[in-house]
Amino acid sequence: MLANSAFHTRKTLAAGITLAAGMTAAMLVLSPLAAYAADHPNLVISAADVDAMQGAIKQPGRFRNAFLATQSAVDRALQAPLAIPMPADAGGGYTHEQHKKNYQLMYNAGVLYQITQDPKYAERVRDMLLAYAELYPTLPLHPKRRSGADNPGKLFWQSLNEAVWLVYTIQAYDLILPSLTDAEAKKIEQGAIRPVAKFLSIDSPKTFNKVHNHGTWLTAGVGMAGYVLDEPEWVEQALLDLDKSGKGGFLRQLSTLFSPDGYYNEGPYYQRYALMPFVTFAKAIENNEPERGIFEYRDGIVMKAIDTTIQLSYDNLFFPINDAIKSKGIDTSELVLGVTIAYGHSGDPQLLDIAAKQDQILLSGDGLKVANALDAGQQQPYTFKSFAFRDGKDGDEGALVVLRQQTDGDQALVFKPAAQGMGHGHFDKLTWQFYDRGEEIVTDYGAARFLNVEAKNGGRYLEENETWAKQTVAHNTVVVDETSHFDNNLKVANQNHPDLLFFHADDQVKISAAEIDSAYPGVRLKRTMALVNSPENGKTFAIDVFDVASSKEHQLDLPLHYNGQLVDTSFRLQGFTDNLKALGTNHGYQHLWLKARGKPESGLAQVTWLNDNGRFYTQSSLMDGATELLFTELGANDPNFNLRSEKGFIARRDGVKSHTFVSVLEPHGQYNPSKEFTLEAESQVNALDHQRVGDLELITIGTKDGVTQLLAYHRSKGIAADARHTFKFGGSEYSFTGRAKLFQFNN
Repeated sequence: MLANSAFHTRKTLAAGITLAAGMTAAMLVLSPLAAYAADHPNLVISAADVDAMQGAIKQPGRFRNAFLATQSAVDRALQAPLAIPMPADAGGGYTHEQHKKNYQLMYNAGVLYQITQDPKYAERVRDMLLAYAELYPTLPLHPKRRSGADNPGKLFWQSLNEAVWLVYTIQAYDLILPSLTDAEAKKIEQGAIRPVAKFLSIDSPKTFNKVHNHGTWLTAGVGMAGYVLDEPEWVEQALLDLDKSGKGGFLRQLSTLFSPDGYYNEGPYYQRYALMPFVTFAKAIENNEPERGIFEYRDGIVMKAIDTTIQLSYDNLFFPINDAIKSKGIDTSELVLGVTIAYGHSGDPQLLDIAAKQDQILLSGDGLKVANALDAGQQQPYTFKSFAFRDGKDGDEGALVVLRQQTDGDQALVFKPAAQGMGHGHFDKLTWQFYDRGEEIVTDYGAARFLNVEAKNGGRYLEENETWAKQTVAHNTVVVDETSHFDNNLKVANQNHPDLLFFHADDQVKISAAEIDSAYPGVRLKRTMALVNSPENGKTFAIDVFDVASSKEHQLDLPLHYNGQLVDTSFRLQGFTDNLKALGTNHGYQHLWLKARGKPESGLAQVTWLNDNGRFYTQSSLMDGATELLFTELGANDPNFNLRSEKGFIARRDGVKSHTFVSVLEPHGQYNPSKEFTLEAESQVNALDHQRVGDLELITIGTKDGVTQLLAYHRSKGIAADARHTFKFGGSEYSFTGRAKLFQFNN
């Protein structure tokens, strides 16, 4: 069959295109034509996969449906003439998007050629590749490349996109290679494949050797090209770096960018993006050199990374920490590929639950396995868990903590005592977010970027990503003296990280604590976050204890950014309705309008807002009479309207060496304008207290129904699981074992 055709028996296609004659001498000396020792295809799709897929399209089911949908889309695309434009635009512009469409079309047409053996699909891929072989040697660096950047592209504004082109295109070439004549293959390789591979490796050594998602894409593209063109040296360089020292390359990236738990240093958004080259190249390695055991490498880190990417989501969307587009979720093409390959490798039926939500069947051997299993109803519910995903290659650079519970709605609390995350990281040590009933309640801004919108800085990151989104005040963590963590020094931030003190999860209490003493000179920040629920009355609370200690006096700000409409406060506000001013001049404060302010009396202060999910949320805080609350709205000093209008409030305590912020977030009630009823719009919390008894912390929450919830926990870093603790409350003695326990008292 065609999938197994050797190079010397390639068929000559009937159709052709007229191309300008001649090739430069530089192109001809790049390398001799490959010997092609392997059968083709030999990357993600194998000859055996093709056999299975050819049979599957004759049977009803998900795979046939996916095949027909892809075939219909590609057939429509084939009706349009070739479009291989001279590169001119940045992300989102015509030429950028056209070259993206081209590599996607080439890949899909290549797959269809293997399945159907219809030459029209191979002809289009061949014609496009021959056109690229004419164009690419003539290209200078891209006109819209970033000035001074060390990662320019030619087809695209940055080499990252060029590498994505190669990852797709080398697979397309592999899929149609049996159909080409020697002359056609030679021209494509010498004019397009080899020059691109050279540009991304020898000509881009800093990016190729870089331990970063850009480096992952470059090494994956060049390494896969090495398999197809029978260039083992390319494969070794892709795995080990250009000098084969092991200081860079794909294996170093697997060893460094992921923690032992499969957490990617830059956060879930870029973990999702980097996942495609990791799993694609890993699959190609497995198909070509199974003896390397790539899926077993580093205790199965590729499989762990796929699972962790799923875990770092809520209601199908990724947690938007660091530079992240908030609409990205588990249906993104990178994770669809990851889940497909992971299921093909493991057969884990829980992955089918995610595949069903993604609702995208890939035309590959693993995609066929997913389709058949879903058709047979073999999926099992995927288990989202509470977990501390360790950060750093050795798992000792903090963690991204996810606390989950299913009581009174699907809730998740994300606590971020994680490392900086390199250039895409934000200055937000110990920040948090909260999700409930399908919505983000306590928010993270994510990235200031309109991806692929040409009018907004060419689709690249906006200036406000630096002046707002990365700044500490844009997050839900303490800001000292209106200055961001590490004074916005990325080099210093990358050298420091919080320490995870503990993590504990049981049915009623999920709790974690962390600290950092390097975000500000002479200041120690320590935060404990807990998500608790009462089995007696079903109430849930997110509890926050934030300790700040210093030898000098400082202004301490603790922002909370919320999603919803402010409904009520328990204290008087002074509003500014006709004379808005920015809250500050730098470190993000210049982008915040001061809308109102108030200074609650000592005791309990409450702020209530209504979310679009129809639920009310009240933040109840323990006040000392000297702490002010500042209500803000984003949008100041934003002449180009680049920032979303988002709301928040800041607890400000000035002139103190130490302070403890204590608060409780309470979901409650229901608002239904359609059926015209409102339930429990007011908070049920009427008392809040915090005590320290030896090494124990006691948080008591009183509610209007006469019930008191008491969270007791041991604050030390290391305690035995069977350690027993006692304390007195209300004249009686109580005890618990382990890290924490939630008590309930009826008054």
